Amino acid sequence: MRIGIIGCGSIAKQRHSYEYHLNPNTEIAGYFDLSAERAQALADVYGGKVYASVDDIISDPTIDAVSVCVANAFHAETTIKALKAGKHVLCEKPMATSLEDCEAMIAAAKESGKRLFIAQNQRLAPAHKKAKEILDSGELGKVLHAVAMFGHGGPESWSMDKSANTWFFKKTAASFGSMADLGIHKIDTIRYLVDDEIVSASSTMAVLDKKFPDGTPIEVDDNSVEVFRFKNGAMMTVITSWTNYGDEANFTNLLCEHGIIKLYSDPKYALIVVHEDGKEDKYEIGKMQRNDDDQQESSGIVDEFVEAITTGRESVLDADKVIGSMRGVFAAVKSAEEGKVMNI
Repeated sequence: MRIGIIGCGSIAKQRHSYEYHLNPNTEIAGYFDLSAERAQALADVYGGKVYASVDDIISDPTIDAVSVCVANAFHAETTIKALKAGKHVLCEKPMATSLEDCEAMIAAAKESGKRLFIAQNQRLAPAHKKAKEILDSGELGKVLHAVAMFGHGGPESWSMDKSANTWFFKKTAASFGSMADLGIHKIDTIRYLVDDEIVSASSTMAVLDKKFPDGTPIEVDDNSVEVFRFKNGAMMTVITSWTNYGDEANFTNLLCEHGIIKLYSDPKYALIVVHEDGKEDKYEIGKMQRNDDDQQESSGIVDEFVEAITTGRESVLDADKVIGSMRGVFAAVKSAEEGKVMNI
């Protein structure tokens, strides 16, 4: 498969380009970025050419698929344009900045007959896949309450420009702050593990510390707390932070009827199952993916994208399987704005 990469920031550099390079069944045909210099830097490493515009790269008949790695506000527009041009699309998370755009993206994929994947890489993490297997077996009963936190020092610490003027902090480009940037991983992973739909959301979001270079507060939240309810009655509490100035916090605990599943809460054991009799099962199966680990082992996103398209099989990353998580995100945003629980 010949691949085009649209948007050449950190996620394109550290994930998409590198993982296409590792996959023996793909070749990177080229790149587009508003900064031709950034695009050329990736071309110098991985081959391919620099295109002059989005239209140029998606109209190239030799390109089979594209990765959409642009700012959040442009996910839907770029994805829909690529799908209509006959390209398969792997779009970065969060899927889009409105539910209407998410639905339009899925409609465009169906109309074009092409595949649309959303890069919710945590669905592919070995510990999460094993946790899903354990939950599906029924040995721990159902999940009653999932508690998760994702926090780091902020996107300016790893984004390409390493600046507090990053697009992540701007409402027009990002639309969301820490809640959707980090929280979408937890919301989507837990929804995937519980295998149920979110029916309500309550959220508090705030700017506690982050500022632009001129000292004014950023335009999106740098901390948030959400409580969600699932259709089956289970609860989910998610905490996000861009002001976690120390070791990254990235864990999930699933409190079940007959025990607890601890995910990435231990530096050695990615998965610990605590049974109600106190017995523990510990699994040393991989580590949590981090954006500041340059060119680490593959997240599996590209391999899943390529294999599912090649074989025609369904994937856990198909957009219609992810949109329910985005419904939770949009309900949380509205809850924070209106100060009340939002039903979906």
